[in-house]
Amino acid sequence: MADVTVRGAGIFGLSVAWACLEKGARVRVIDPNGVGGGASGGIVGALAPHVPENWNEKKEFQFQSLIAAEAFWENVGNWAKLETSYARTGRVQPLADERAVALARARAISAKELWRGQAEWQVVGREALSGPLPESETGLYVFDTLTARMFPRQACKALAAAIVARGGEVLREGDDQGAVVWASGVHDLDRLSAHFDKDVGNAVKGQGALLRFDMRDGPQIFANTVHMVPHWNGTVAIGSTSERVFEHASDTDAQLDLVLEKACAALPVLREAEVLERWAGLRPRAKSRAPMLGRHPLFEGAYIANGGFKIGFGMGVEVGRVLASLILEEIDTIPAEFTPEASL
Repeated sequence: MADVTVRGAGIFGLSVAWACLEKGARVRVIDPNGVGGGASGGIVGALAPHVPENWNEKKEFQFQSLIAAEAFWENVGNWAKLETSYARTGRVQPLADERAVALARARAISAKELWRGQAEWQVVGREALSGPLPESETGLYVFDTLTARMFPRQACKALAAAIVARGGEVLREGDDQGAVVWASGVHDLDRLSAHFDKDVGNAVKGQGALLRFDMRDGPQIFANTVHMVPHWNGTVAIGSTSERVFEHASDTDAQLDLVLEKACAALPVLREAEVLERWAGLRPRAKSRAPMLGRHPLFEGAYIANGGFKIGFGMGVEVGRVLASLILEEIDTIPAEFTPEASL
């Protein structure tokens, strides 16, 4: 008999299950679509921090999660005996003009205080960086050491395997046992919106592409509004669109072609790279634009972990920790902005 049943095998659901296991609970994860069957089965995986300014609870929450991620994923990999795909390789962004340089230098100063010596935000020249890089009008770039990357579907696969290795269950169907956590993404947001007869959250379609190009030891690149994320297996992910209006959830189209063109314009060496996959999926975005964590608004005694739009993998470690503390110890450290009430 499980102490906790998690409905949803994406990054939030798996992270909550893992954190509950770490606290000694018996856990089962149930998802009819399988591990990473929704938005967490994507390909981009840019774990990028908020800029180090105008600090708030949301930015602090993400910062703590990004800092804890290295040890978290090492532990997961040890249990799973699988590649997690996680690496904290940093991110490069070209600076277009003197105004951008001045702003970046100001953020470098604030990062020293806000990131507390655990990561750096630097303004550097081309000579300080290696590998293929986009051109910079000023010859200068931002390089931060907090950004990490992972291949989302591989990370979910490893985390699910670690849960099973540690005695948990990961199933496609099964009954609810113990406390129930709903981490079912767009499905649950739609259910909440229908029940309350107002917009509680929505699906945002994203399209990305996976190219065969080996930059595995290099940093992520953000240029021309596009993320270029090198992965451990010799591929580079390009992404992504953010579409509130769409006809087909899983179809790719000319909007992805434009993203690819922007990436190739920024980094011309990608023009000859083979496109291995074109991907599209729906990501859950809560109305508050923050994760939705806490007690479920519809089901007494149940919990919710939702709204990981764009930041799910970057915040997953802390999401699991605070939900496990609430469920198993009745300790509530969830920021007010993250509660379901913030979107209701």
